[in-house]
Amino acid sequence: MSKVLGIVAEYNPFHNGHLYHLEKSKQNTDSNYTVAIMGGNFTQRGGASLVDKWSKAEAAIRCGVDLVIELPVIYATSSAENFAEGAVKILDSLKVVDYISFGAETSDVEVLDKCADVLYEEPKKYKTFLSHELAKGLSYPKARENALMIYLNDIRKFANVLSSPNNILGIEYLKAIKKLKSNLQPHIIPRYEVGYHDLDYTEKTASSTAIRDMIKNNGFNALSSLMPTASYSILMQNMKAGHMIRDLCVFEKQIIYNLRRMEPSEIAELPDVSEGLEFAIKNAANSCNTLSEFFSIIKSKRYTSTRIQRILVYALLGITKKDMMMSKKVQPYIRVLGLNKRGKFLISEIVKENPDLQIITSVKRFAEDNSNKNLQAMLNKDIWATNVYTLGYEEDSCSSLDFTKKIVTLL
Repeated sequence: MSKVLGIVAEYNPFHNGHLYHLEKSKQNTDSNYTVAIMGGNFTQRGGASLVDKWSKAEAAIRCGVDLVIELPVIYATSSAENFAEGAVKILDSLKVVDYISFGAETSDVEVLDKCADVLYEEPKKYKTFLSHELAKGLSYPKARENALMIYLNDIRKFANVLSSPNNILGIEYLKAIKKLKSNLQPHIIPRYEVGYHDLDYTEKTASSTAIRDMIKNNGFNALSSLMPTASYSILMQNMKAGHMIRDLCVFEKQIIYNLRRMEPSEIAELPDVSEGLEFAIKNAANSCNTLSEFFSIIKSKRYTSTRIQRILVYALLGITKKDMMMSKKVQPYIRVLGLNKRGKFLISEIVKENPDLQIITSVKRFAEDNSNKNLQAMLNKDIWATNVYTLGYEEDSCSSLDFTKKIVTLL
């Protein structure tokens, strides 16, 4: 069979930088088919997607992806480690994917691989350095960055590698490949022109962060030049229909309500909550009326804003530490969101290579036929996430879309 490229993405929204990454990855790997494992309605950094997962899948297919598979929400809202491992599990299970391509601030895969080796093997000396850094009251990501720098003892070579979200995810993909003993071949496409968090933009290029910031502030004028035509059109259609979620604050009343209703012991069962953080969260929820007030109360150098935002999403969606532990132990299902003619062929090849794989093309049929309680629990979280997500719509806030929406099919 021809070569198959795997990409992990959120496409929130699909912009020119994503198109560059997709086309460059195809070109560099000489791949004929592309599979995207895509986060759905909520994101890894604790946010809500601008548009729903089917709209994002359609944009990806129209822009050159052949098959879009949903990354279940438990993984999609996880830390970088579980996000990456869940995505690599899915790509590896397909048995037809040759490459995993990701963007990074460095083009040196050996630098990222060296970091991945240390994090995967966790040598005793490294763990000692990590403990010392954590004891200083640093956040876990910063403590880990410092410990790695000390352990690797080459500041010039590894400086700032772990301060970039894309590099961190890249390292986690490499670590997951090692852990799963996968044959996926990693391929890096260096970011160009703008960085991950840059709010500045060039004539044709902007980060997802910058585009979301423009939309949040009603700055739509530049969008058409920063996004492929198909993706821009889909975004505008959703905006006109009242189906755009500009910010997690759309759900702030539901989040604060849930946290006020929960006991500290229940908050402690949310992923990423530790060291008594549940009491600070409970106090903040009882003292505020908006998420901006919440963040001003709970702000701490020990806990990153991303970690706190993820906790808020867990509180909104009812995702617990138990759910997260389950996700680490199971082989996730393959939930197809969209495909074209080539994607349809890929599905047939996947079934040939791995006939026991749980492929979902109908949620109703899967719910009726499936006997795996863990997979059903995981799917229930996806269904609930969609039901909560549509509460943020200005119009037509319908539930049960996972049962009524068809796979995006462009044949």
